[in-house]
Amino acid sequence: MKIRGNIDSRILCLAVLASVMTGCSVIPSYQRPTLNVPDSYKEALTPSLEDIEVAGNWKIGEPVPEELSNTDWSVFQDEQLTDLQSKALSENQDIAAKVAQLGRARALIKDAQAAYYPSVSASAGPTRQRISSAGQYLPDGDPEIYQSYWRAQVSVAYEVDLFGKTSSAVAATRANYESKKNDLAALKLLVQADVASTYFLLRQLDSEIHLTQGAVATREKTISLIERQLAEGVIRPGALSSAQAELAKSRATLTAVQRQRAIVEHALAVLLGRAPSDFFYDSHEQLFITVNIPPGLPSSLLERRPDIASAERRMAAANAEVGVAKAAYFPALSLTGSAGYESSSLGNLFNWSQRTFLLGPLVGAALSLPIFDGGRREATIEQARARYQEEVAAYRGTVLKAFREVEDSLVSIRTLDEAIEQLRLAQEAAQSASSEAQSRFEIGDSDYLYYLDAQRTLIEQQLELVRAQGARLRASVDLIRALGGSWRQLN
Repeated sequence: MKIRGNIDSRILCLAVLASVMTGCSVIPSYQRPTLNVPDSYKEALTPSLEDIEVAGNWKIGEPVPEELSNTDWSVFQDEQLTDLQSKALSENQDIAAKVAQLGRARALIKDAQAAYYPSVSASAGPTRQRISSAGQYLPDGDPEIYQSYWRAQVSVAYEVDLFGKTSSAVAATRANYESKKNDLAALKLLVQADVASTYFLLRQLDSEIHLTQGAVATREKTISLIERQLAEGVIRPGALSSAQAELAKSRATLTAVQRQRAIVEHALAVLLGRAPSDFFYDSHEQLFITVNIPPGLPSSLLERRPDIASAERRMAAANAEVGVAKAAYFPALSLTGSAGYESSSLGNLFNWSQRTFLLGPLVGAALSLPIFDGGRREATIEQARARYQEEVAAYRGTVLKAFREVEDSLVSIRTLDEAIEQLRLAQEAAQSASSEAQSRFEIGDSDYLYYLDAQRTLIEQQLELVRAQGARLRASVDLIRALGGSWRQLN
């Protein structure tokens, strides 16, 4: 009874020691690095956020991580675009791969948390042993002894988290998981933005094809008119050759635009998780609307961009890994034990008198303290600190890139709005000049070259306007992505 009491007291002391030392941690205190955040965007010449909200356009969302990619694309008033966004989120293979990576990161958290608990194992089986005379403390040459044992036991092993090694590892894996979660949100937003940009480019090319087909039809009518005038002797023969050259040029331009449209359609198919050979999208001309998006304040960008959130979590994970490296300098306490039955006969194995137990390690000691390892632990800490500094620099770089993308989108929107206004005026003037030149040419009152120049100018102005409007739509998409998505349209 006295022996058992001593054993119980030792176990109690070890448990108390473990509970006290578990509170010790060497993980560095984590703080986000300071950033030089501007008060406003340099290129933001739009009305104030309050005025825009009253006007009933868009409002900045305040998302939780699960909603970072739930961007409302209905502001473009295009049901086909909204439908494509839903298909992309469910069928895009890059998103599917990122979801699988997130599942793996979640499993790594469970793997790290398993160190908080003891491992328990069971074993059973026979052992055959030959003991020499020296092993029996007998003179050499005496007969050896053969022994057989049957064992059935349960073993328990547990490493006490004395200085936060396990908690640091769990913190690192959890931060990595949160980083992957934000990576998924960033990828969803990127895919949605790519779908929108590709869709608007496809619609722009449809409009270019429509205009170019109109130019081909006009050239064909012009050739018929020139042939009639040539038969009447009211025009020079060289005008027909010039008109035929313009027709061939327009047809070649139409073929080039159709080729570009096919390539863009293939890209849209892949974004939607479809094979290009099985994907066909009907031709529709571009529907242009002006979308006004409030950029908000630069400080709020840090809370909305999922890629910034991901970079911050990677920084936190690297900080926790420094704690894992530091814990290697401190003692490790391993509690082990086993209990079961042991007998030389299988029939007597589970008799109460055959019970056995072992407290502490079979080989070595419960408490181990590293003394010399040739600088390996120091090198590990240096690597962890260097990786943390790397993630700090990457975080700051991500923030600067985000600010740049917002500024680029804002200046694109502002300059494109100005260009569209001027191109509309130019198109109206070109349309008037072309109509006048056509009327005069048909009655033989003007030269063919004057009419041809007016036609060229009109077609060029129409194409330039369509391209500028398409670029303006894509610039709006770029701004939505640069601001981190998570917008909602006000009623």
